[in-house]
Amino acid sequence: MQKTQPIKDKKDIQRIKQYYLDRQQVRNYTLFTLGINTSLRIGDLLSLTWGDVYDFARRRFRNHIVVMEQKTGKCNQIALNREAVKALKLLMELPYKADPQYFIFRSREGQNRHIDRTQAFHIIKDAAEKLQIAGTISCHSLRKTFGYHAWKDGVPPALIMSIYNHSSLEITKRYLSIDQDDKDMVFLKLNL
Repeated sequence: MQKTQPIKDKKDIQRIKQYYLDRQQVRNYTLFTLGINTSLRIGDLLSLTWGDVYDFARRRFRNHIVVMEQKTGKCNQIALNREAVKALKLLMELPYKADPQYFIFRSREGQNRHIDRTQAFHIIKDAAEKLQIAGTISCHSLRKTFGYHAWKDGVPPALIMSIYNHSSLEITKRYLSIDQDDKDMVFLKLNL
């Protein structure tokens, strides 16, 4: 079994976003964008409702989403950044029932059911294959992509560990998928 990889090239991230937009797949664009900007596991991401991200009384997006993680049972508070809000706004503008109890990533089946993990996997995998993105890309790549780019932007691994709610730094290091190219960049940039 191959290990899921983060999407390391920011150009590939933009290509995937554009792929969904070009096909008018705004839900899929939002799924991808929210996934890489929140670090949520796919189960937690799919379980989000509009009430989790939008304050209907004040008619504005929330600053944070609060998630009780399915896997760990821990509460996690995540700031919604500009890209996440932009994608959510785009989805909300569609003739799409945005109600506090409705799932954001609704399935076409049933009144208010979210897409399942298998469908989410195909959404991500198909785009990566069609665009010939290198590596093993899956739903978990979204979470790993967040961590990899946070690390590349200088966020300390201990803070990424806390964001992920990992129990050890070793687990976080595996998530970051640091390879020889990343190590080489350190040596080539340092020049003391």
